[in-house]
Amino acid sequence: MLGITQGVTEFAPVSSSGHLILVPWLFGWHIVDNPDLNKTFDVALHVGTLLGALVYFWKDVWKYLRAWLRSIRSRRIQTVDERLAWALVIGTIPGGAAGALFEEVIQKKLGQPWLIAVMLAAFGVVLLVVDRRAKSDLTMADLTVGRGLTLGVAQALALQPGVSRSGITMTVARAMGLDRESATRFSFLLALPIIAGAGLLKGIHLVNGGFHGYASQFLWGFLSSAASGFVVIWGLLAYLRRHDYKYFMIYRLAVAAIVLVVIAAGVPGASGI
Repeated sequence: MLGITQGVTEFAPVSSSGHLILVPWLFGWHIVDNPDLNKTFDVALHVGTLLGALVYFWKDVWKYLRAWLRSIRSRRIQTVDERLAWALVIGTIPGGAAGALFEEVIQKKLGQPWLIAVMLAAFGVVLLVVDRRAKSDLTMADLTVGRGLTLGVAQALALQPGVSRSGITMTVARAMGLDRESATRFSFLLALPIIAGAGLLKGIHLVNGGFHGYASQFLWGFLSSAASGFVVIWGLLAYLRRHDYKYFMIYRLAVAAIVLVVIAAGVPGASGI
């Protein structure tokens, strides 16, 4: 269930990290009393969606990887593909740095359900407002390295659960004037290096410490997130060619309302603090 939750929400602008906290909380699921293992499991689910995304975007990944290496060899940026490759590389730095510096704070302080609900509601409204006011006169070919860095800074803000990595990068990309399909595609591609980096670091911990008896849970979570992530990418790119983000905002507001009502009702175990 958590693998499917991750796969469905990672690339949709609804916050996968927020959902991985809220789903067990709302249903009263007891996972394991090991925060580090829980975090590693979350990363394993993210790596599953990475696999689904790589299967979908393998041509793009190969194209930009070759362009980046070609640019390094020539020590210059000569083509659109090389510029986009560097935009992706530079755009990865803010999120990676912020994650490394503030991982402990994020894990211990920023995962309260009430805060996630507020972030879901606030950034959902911002997404739709920006989208409807933005122009659509730019495509991915117009992205510069500087714009890639700006989108990378926006991606770093999504370390707060509830903001949504894809949601905030789509919002900023639309504010720049990118059309929805370009904003969505670049947002998806920008996620791949940072997910891969986090997966590599947590993978080293797993090799050293093992799965603590949860190897089958890791496997099924990984596979289910990969499959559902692939389907969602395919569906979202098709959907956003013709539609805006209205229903995503409605969904975010609905989830936020449910969480706040549960907290206000004083349901046992749901203090939200």
